[in-house]
Amino acid sequence: MNKNIFLTILMTIVITFTACNFPTGTISSQKATLTIAAASDLTNAFSEIGEAFEKKHDCIITFSFGSTGMLAEQIANGAPFDVFAAANEIVIYELDTKGHIKSETKQLYALGRIGIVTLKGSHLEVFTLEDLLNPEIVKISIANPYHAPYGLAAKQALITAGLWERLESKMVYGKNISEALTFITTKNAEAGIIALSLKDDSLMNFNLINESMHEPLRQSMAVINSTKEEELARKFVEFVNSKEGKEIMSKYGFVTPEE
Repeated sequence: MNKNIFLTILMTIVITFTACNFPTGTISSQKATLTIAAASDLTNAFSEIGEAFEKKHDCIITFSFGSTGMLAEQIANGAPFDVFAAANEIVIYELDTKGHIKSETKQLYALGRIGIVTLKGSHLEVFTLEDLLNPEIVKISIANPYHAPYGLAAKQALITAGLWERLESKMVYGKNISEALTFITTKNAEAGIIALSLKDDSLMNFNLINESMHEPLRQSMAVINSTKEEELARKFVEFVNSKEGKEIMSKYGFVTPEE
């Protein structure tokens, strides 16, 4: 057989075999994926930010929402996250001192607010912290103050108002602020203190608590040291603090750094 003809046939077989075993686009068009650890108060805002970022960078964003303390513990134990958006800046600085984040990427991205919430249709009128003393309110839901910054802020507000000792026996703790809200929507608590960013005007009555009643909820984020997608992770952090990102955050009641 002519040598040139033989080589042509051989190359055709190789190309055909490759095409059959590796479908078009399987390798070349595989999208980069970011896994973001985020405090539960960010559920609504970051879900929208994630969609906008995916469209802008043609990638996939996966979120793991939870309490800041529990997520920080997972990161310290090697959980494979790319970015951590915490509900307070202290946790980010602690992770930095232990070498878990890229120091130059840490930045403030929002200030959070809390408020008192009851379900719409409830006959209970709860406008102030003092209204929580109503004996008809048997359970009050807050996030666990030992590992959730929003729960700690709720406790601080009640201490400032001189009500903590009188109301502590009524408290039920959610493992994070989203679970604290679930206790209310499932009627396992008559009232609660949750993040402004999670309020739903169609379901609940919400009354903002004066921010002077608790320590500021300064929310910070950073890229995790072990990320395999450092460039994209840095772009995500930048996007949250971009004009588009700040507009989304503001929609959910967050005060952004420039404000």
